Amino acid sequence: MLADRHRSALSLRLFISSLSGIGLVLLTAGLGGCASGDFGRTRDSARSDDMHRWVGEEATGSIGRRPSDFQLTDYERALRDRAYFYIEAPHSRPSWKNVFGDYEPMPSPWRQKAPRFDRTAYGRLLLDEPHRSHASRYAQLLEDVRNDITQLDPFFSTVARVADLDQKRGASMRYISDLEPRERADALARMKENALIVQWVGICLQQRIASYRWALERLVIHAPDGMAAEVDRFIADLAARSGASLGATPVVGQVLTVKG
Repeated sequence: MLADRHRSALSLRLFISSLSGIGLVLLTAGLGGCASGDFGRTRDSARSDDMHRWVGEEATGSIGRRPSDFQLTDYERALRDRAYFYIEAPHSRPSWKNVFGDYEPMPSPWRQKAPRFDRTAYGRLLLDEPHRSHASRYAQLLEDVRNDITQLDPFFSTVARVADLDQKRGASMRYISDLEPRERADALARMKENALIVQWVGICLQQRIASYRWALERLVIHAPDGMAAEVDRFIADLAARSGASLGATPVVGQVLTVKG
């Protein structure tokens, strides 16, 4: 009888062990099937160094030009990464923190079928989202404007570096021996591509400022608060700093105007 008890206990342990193994396999499979990491963050393995390369390709393709086949330099890659911060709509769901499969390229402002800019969309989202108090809405608006200002210096620094290197690239082509027509075309295309990205960001900044102003005006109507004056100062600062740095002659026809 004692032997029977030992055999029963052994069988029970083996059964429990098998269940644990199956559970571990299912858990591993479930985690492996997730495209995002902890708390919905995009896994590092789902990203790539050139994940924003499409920005330049979309800019050139939208005006009927062929993008360059050259590999991106470190500064050109940084330009596209920093440009995407402004190209993405403010206060939208951050693609960096979502499942990578949700990340989709966006149409440039020169593409004819691109959706028309709606300066009220940001403000309506801000007003419709549940908040603990009206002060939190002002705080959210202020945070978004501050984030835009914080990213200006790194972006402009990258723009200056890329522009300087493009100037050297253009000047050096006359001294390159046996420069093939395709190489020349790719070099010129990359220079145009970089300039288009900067202009795209300039348009997006105009749109953001228009959206912020509309949102602030509606907040003042819905819930007047002393924070409005501080938010207004930050929006004016963003407009002044971005306008001073992006006031160069556009490379595509005329600058697109931002209307309500």
